[in-house]
Amino acid sequence: MMNSVKRTGFRAMYSYLDKDPDANIPRLMDWVDRFAGDGPNSFPGQRAAFRQVIENPDNNWYRLLRSLWTDVDGEVRKTFFENFMLNGNLIGWPIQEEARERYGCNIPWAILLDPTSACNLHCTGCWAAEYGNKLNLTFDEIDGIITQGKQLGVYIYIYTGGEPLVRRDDLIALCNKHSDCQFLCFTNATLIDEDFADQMLRVKNFIPAISVEGFEEATDSRRGDGVFQKVRRAMELLKAKKLPFGTSCCYTSANLDSISSEEFVDKLVDWGAKFAWYFHYMPVGNDAAPELLPSPAQRETMYDRIRAYRKTKPLFLIDFQNDGEYVGGCIAGGRRYLHINANGDVDPCVFVHYSDSNIREKSLLDCLRHVDGLPRRTALPPEPPEALPHAGEPGEAAGDGGPGRGQIHRPPVPGERGAPVRQVRRLRRGLGRHGGASLGLRAARPGGLTRTIPGRNCLLQFRPGMLQCP
Repeated sequence: MMNSVKRTGFRAMYSYLDKDPDANIPRLMDWVDRFAGDGPNSFPGQRAAFRQVIENPDNNWYRLLRSLWTDVDGEVRKTFFENFMLNGNLIGWPIQEEARERYGCNIPWAILLDPTSACNLHCTGCWAAEYGNKLNLTFDEIDGIITQGKQLGVYIYIYTGGEPLVRRDDLIALCNKHSDCQFLCFTNATLIDEDFADQMLRVKNFIPAISVEGFEEATDSRRGDGVFQKVRRAMELLKAKKLPFGTSCCYTSANLDSISSEEFVDKLVDWGAKFAWYFHYMPVGNDAAPELLPSPAQRETMYDRIRAYRKTKPLFLIDFQNDGEYVGGCIAGGRRYLHINANGDVDPCVFVHYSDSNIREKSLLDCLRHVDGLPRRTALPPEPPEALPHAGEPGEAAGDGGPGRGQIHRPPVPGERGAPVRQVRRLRRGLGRHGGASLGLRAARPGGLTRTIPGRNCLLQFRPGMLQCP
């Protein structure tokens, strides 16, 4: 009953706002406050910040909000407001909170999933490359994840890969079937053509986050010759059809100056992007390139630059690792999100490819309740405990996982027995040169059981409040 009231009120509010945005945007928060209420799930801090924005038309955030009426198709905009703001937050969040209390486990705000591990590019140091290119979630499996997620209040779904648009027909069909959800897709954009843009315009609830490494030289050096021009053509097509999009920018030790320059950020606005995700390079897998990992000094540079741009640029900038202070630290393990790869493995984080639960064998809720597969926030010893004298040694398996440990379901790492342990050690050595705090990495042992091996925190803490892996 309450959700029906919220839905009716929200639609009336949006209709009123849409008639004359310039006059009615300043009155928006009066409506939102009325329907959000005063409870702990009413987002009081966010509403206060939003009120400050809309009361100042010269503010860069107000200009960004106003651009949703000048630059975005009306029906797409309406669907976004309803699916993201209403379903994903005002309706979905209280359902999530109730489920957290009822089941005693984390319930994510958003679910990341990989429709496929296949990709049409071969980017240097890709974190997803170790999966190979032959894994896929079926349409029914993705549909089942979304259906189960909605029962827990989850209406935000984010596609990663691989290149998700290899499965673009299925993705459009899922947008059709789950028209009450908002879908975001990290994509290299090379498969976005006019036909697909028209399909996006029809379903209205699919927004791409286009990978770009900076300008042409930086992008092509990591992604391949000609990729930058294909990305620009995709952006021009989306902008012409008034379809919202953003970017996904991976900053490395090599491209940081270019990708964080004011010139580049201004170009993103000119190209039509409404948001930009910034991620620092994460060396994952056997073919990782640890030399691309930004140094702590470079991380601090990004921290300062992003916050400066937020005060002046009409672009929603998100610094995934450095924005932990705004979300209370690490959001992985279902606390606010989790990752399901194309093999069905439920990972705590898209950058941590270790799992003991598989969506093909358990329900989504059972995966969330199986806490061994989720990150723990307890401190770990700096060295392997005595019970694991060989943990992390090349060619040796970790000790017995003990009772209650589940099977690990992940693509096998090439190499002889013990290779996953060597992989962790190699990653640890590479990251150790850059400092950081302790992180528990889980490595496979023969027989499929898992064990924690102390490693190094690849998120390189150097300022209080930054995102920390547990």
